[in-house]
Amino acid sequence: MKIAMANDHAGTMLKEEIKKYLESEGHEVVDFGTYDQESCDLSDFILPASLAVAKGECERGVFVDGVGYGSAMIANKVNGIYACVCQDPFCATLARQHNDANVLCLGGKLIGPLMAMEIVKTWMHTDPLTADKYVRRRDKVADINDKYCVPVK
Repeated sequence: MKIAMANDHAGTMLKEEIKKYLESEGHEVVDFGTYDQESCDLSDFILPASLAVAKGECERGVFVDGVGYGSAMIANKVNGIYACVCQDPFCATLARQHNDANVLCLGGKLIGPLMAMEIVKTWMHTDPLTADKYVRRRDKVADINDKYCVPVK
């Protein structure tokens, strides 16, 4: 699977650890940066990575900033992105099973590398539930996305 990764200065170290894990699992990682811990603007990296997922150039995204919410707020402005912030494996399971989230956002200042790795492993290996009620709910969210978000060109 091709995975878009992006981060700000607060997420560089954790992103690098996650990147190594994903590559060891056979995934291709497209790293949109940043690549150091110098202060930067999160949107400069999250937006291009989000667009790559929305356009189908990457199948999923994993974004890391200080808390995770900045990445999610930016990513969710892009049509077709369903970004979630997860702080434990249980949330990662539900984000995939119930919502079919295609972008995982993590807070490098909030969770350590061991917890982050368990979250990523869980999120990557969990499939969406196929029961009618979950499909119906996801379809409603997709309808909202299609009605109110401008399509990516």
